[in-house]
Amino acid sequence: MDGEVIVISDSEREETSSNSEMDVELTVEQTVDANAAAAEEIVPKDAATIAEEKKKLGNDQYKAQNYQNALKLYTDAISLCPDSAAYYGNRAACYMMLLNYNSALADARHAIRIDPGFEKAYVRVAKCCLALGDIIGTEQAVKMVAELNSQSTAASGEQAAALKLRQLETTIQTNYDTKAYRNVVFYLDIALKLAPACLRYRLLKAECLAFLGRCDEALDIAVGVMKLDTTSADAIYVRGLCLYYTDNLDKGILHFERALTLDPDHYKSKQMRSKCKQLKEMKENGNMLFKSGRYREAHVIYTDALKIDEHNKDINSKLLYNRALVNTRIGNLREAVVDCNKVLELNNQYLKALLLRARCYNDLEKFEESVADYETALQLEKTPEIKRLLREAKFALKKSKRKDYYKILGIGRSATDDEIKKAYRKKALVHHPDRHANSSAEERKEEELKFKEVGEAYAILSDARKKSRYDSGQDIEEQEQADFDPNQMFRSFFQFNGGGGGRNNSFNFEF
Repeated sequence: MDGEVIVISDSEREETSSNSEMDVELTVEQTVDANAAAAEEIVPKDAATIAEEKKKLGNDQYKAQNYQNALKLYTDAISLCPDSAAYYGNRAACYMMLLNYNSALADARHAIRIDPGFEKAYVRVAKCCLALGDIIGTEQAVKMVAELNSQSTAASGEQAAALKLRQLETTIQTNYDTKAYRNVVFYLDIALKLAPACLRYRLLKAECLAFLGRCDEALDIAVGVMKLDTTSADAIYVRGLCLYYTDNLDKGILHFERALTLDPDHYKSKQMRSKCKQLKEMKENGNMLFKSGRYREAHVIYTDALKIDEHNKDINSKLLYNRALVNTRIGNLREAVVDCNKVLELNNQYLKALLLRARCYNDLEKFEESVADYETALQLEKTPEIKRLLREAKFALKKSKRKDYYKILGIGRSATDDEIKKAYRKKALVHHPDRHANSSAEERKEEELKFKEVGEAYAILSDARKKSRYDSGQDIEEQEQADFDPNQMFRSFFQFNGGGGGRNNSFNFEF
């Protein structure tokens, strides 16, 4: 047997081969089954377990302050297990960190509907309502926390803040009613620290900023709110207010009408639309009357238009300037200066008003004030025209500092030679020293000075060359003035012009 060779037949080989292949197939199937069993242990099939894992991953992201990632994971957990109050609570907390208080509030309230005894959800409701400026909602949530757990202090901060907001709202309303808009803005800033997501506070602040002329700030707030809520009638009203206060009356009217389309009972928009239309109409009527030369009627219209809204600095400055122009046309130069002063109080960069006031000062012979205004105007805008006006004003100022010989003689600048002679004759007789021989020393000295000035005036104005130089603003040589003798002038005048009071060409006063 040991040496016997075993021969395998062909049939036996086929059977052996077949058995061998079957063994291999069984081994593969067994391996697949084993892997499937292992996979079942690693990946649970239960949705609640998967949701819990998502929540844990969300918590990790939340702790790492990756709130957007956490939000997605919490949302996945809610999709897998929509009846879990805890998942909604966690997502509410995440929304709060993203400052999305409306979504946070919705999740917190949904959590309470699932689990009415969920204390943390009530705390989150209180926090969200406070941030949104909902005082009643905050107080109700705080009350529920106390009912669930009388020893809880989780919402005590919100309770105190809600009380503070109530007090602030009373103060804000009082100041708003008295048009103390700066105070309103001050107290609203405090309120917004407690309720940073309150759109009502933001828009009230924007409205007051517009009243105060801070339209750029107001517009930023209004546009920001409109991005969050395109149907906010209050935001559209505030934007219209900004347009109104920057003299965009047509666009302002469109915004007020849009706000009324969204909210037909929007009282402020109704008021402003009416005021805007009235002011636009009166402004246009005044301009039409001015252009047609009906100045006094235009003055009345501009005056009435100025009463419509004392806060509209932009439009009022233009109305005041227009009325100042009217005043210059009807000869009320002093009233024109007053109007220009008011314009420049509202807007010290109003170049037209500055130039008009300078011109009025010049016509009123207030030359120093005229020069000062032209110098200020030149700082605002360096143009050849303003430079020319400044030179002329300085020249007029220089001339004004000289003696006004026309005024001394009591005549106009267009006086003829005969009128100049008559004026000298009259003034010289009035102030001649002999006429005041019995007066006090002080009075005699004063009359002597006037007598000398009358003589100087006649010496210049009766000489064609000197008069021409004087009229053109040139200086009269000091030497000529120093050599002047008023008594000699008096004697010469009455000798050669037949003005003597006696037959021997000597002059005697008759008292």
